[in-house]
Amino acid sequence: MCMHMTGRRLTNLLAYVTTAATGATLLTGCGVFPGATGGSREPVTVMTWAPDQTRATNMPGMPAMAQAYARWVNSQGGIDGHELRVLTCNEHNTSTGAAACARRAVHEKAVAVVGSYSQNGRAFMAPLEAAGIPYIGGYGISEDEFTSQLSYPVNGGQASLIAGHGLQLAESCRTVSLVRPDTLAGDKLPELLNSGLRKASQRNAVDIPAVEDAAEYTAQAGQARDKAGDEDGCVTAVLGERTQTFFDSFRRLPDDESGGATDDKSDAVRISSVLGSVGQPVIDRTGGARSPFEGAFVTGWYPEAGDKSWAPMRKVIQEHAFADNRVDPADAGVQTTWIAYTVLKEVIETLDEDKITATKIAHALDRGAQIDTGGLTPALRWKYEDLLGAPGFPRIVNHEVTFQVVRQGRLVAQKPGFVDVGETVLSAP
Repeated sequence: MCMHMTGRRLTNLLAYVTTAATGATLLTGCGVFPGATGGSREPVTVMTWAPDQTRATNMPGMPAMAQAYARWVNSQGGIDGHELRVLTCNEHNTSTGAAACARRAVHEKAVAVVGSYSQNGRAFMAPLEAAGIPYIGGYGISEDEFTSQLSYPVNGGQASLIAGHGLQLAESCRTVSLVRPDTLAGDKLPELLNSGLRKASQRNAVDIPAVEDAAEYTAQAGQARDKAGDEDGCVTAVLGERTQTFFDSFRRLPDDESGGATDDKSDAVRISSVLGSVGQPVIDRTGGARSPFEGAFVTGWYPEAGDKSWAPMRKVIQEHAFADNRVDPADAGVQTTWIAYTVLKEVIETLDEDKITATKIAHALDRGAQIDTGGLTPALRWKYEDLLGAPGFPRIVNHEVTFQVVRQGRLVAQKPGFVDVGETVLSAP
C-alpha cells in the first residue's frame, strides 16, 4: 500500500460509499502495479451497481463482492496483467438512480457493467447501449437484460425461476396462490408460473398483486391462504426483500373470526418462493430451524450454498472481504456477482491485449467466447445459436434451475443437479 496515503483516505477507499452527488466510489491501487508487464498493460475500469438503504429490495452485497473480487485479483497481479478498478453505485431502486449510475459508468469510461441489480432496465440500458458498454451478469430482474444485444446474462432471470417454480410446485400442490408485486415486472410472473404448472397438467395459480414496499400484507395473506385451501394448498410469495414481511403477516392470520392465533389452518398450507426473495440469510435471520420458512420449497439458479463449487468464492470472501457482513456467500446477489466477474476475467484473458475496451469485450462475447464457471452454471456462451429466443427473454442462454427445500434451517437440494426449464419458458405466452 502506498506510504503517502492517509488513514482517512485508505478507509474511504475500502468502504462502500454512496452519495447523491456521485453515487459511486472507485477502488484503485497506486504506484507500481504488481504483475504488470513493464507497466504496458492499462488498468481496466468496470462498474457494479445495486440498490441500498431503500424501502424495497436492497442488494448491498453485490458491490461489496465486486470490491472484494478486485482486491483478490489485484493481489494476484490483476487480470492478465491489468489492474481491475471497480466503481460502485447505489441506484436507489429508481429509474433516475439507475440512469445516473449508467451515465457515471460512461463518464468514467467503464468497459463493462458487471454483476449488478436493477429493476429499471430501460433507464440504464439506453445510456450503456449509446456508449457500447456491455452489461455482464446482471441479476436478471429486468426484461431489458434479456432483450438488449449488449446484455450477457449468466442466469435465466426471474423468467426461469418462476417457470421452474411452477414445475417444482406441481409435484406437491393441488392449488397455488401467487402473491407478487403489482408492477410491470410482476405482471409477467403469473403466466410464467402457470407455464410450469401446466407442464404437469395443474390448473393456473390464483394471482394476488400486492404493493412491493408495504409494511404488512394481512389482506393479501388471508386471500392467499383462503384460495389455496387446506388440501395440498401452497402459497408462494415473490416480493423480493418484502417476502419476509408477507410471511410474517401470513403467520399472524387469525384462525377464526374471534381473532385466535393461527395454528393448524396456516400450517396446513405449504409455503414457497424463489431465490432472491427467500435465501439462507433470510432463513438465518428468522430463526433457522424455527424459521417460518422451515419446509418451504425454493427454486434457485445455482447449486445450494454448501456445494463444493462455491469453495473458490468462499476463499476470496474469507481473505479479502475482511469483516464485511454485506458479503454473504449464501446470498444470490453475491453469487451472481462472483459468476459475472468470472466471465469478465476469462474474456479479458482470451483477448490478451494491452488495452481493453468495451467494444473488444462485447465482440469477444458475440464471437462465442465460452466461459467455464466451475460447475456453478452450464458453460456460458452468447452466440446467436446459444440464445433461447423466448418471447420477451430472447437472450437467455442459461435456462437451468435447481429445486431446493428448507430442512432443519438450511437450504438443501430437493433433487440433485440442474433442471432445464427452457421449453417451459418458451411455452409461456
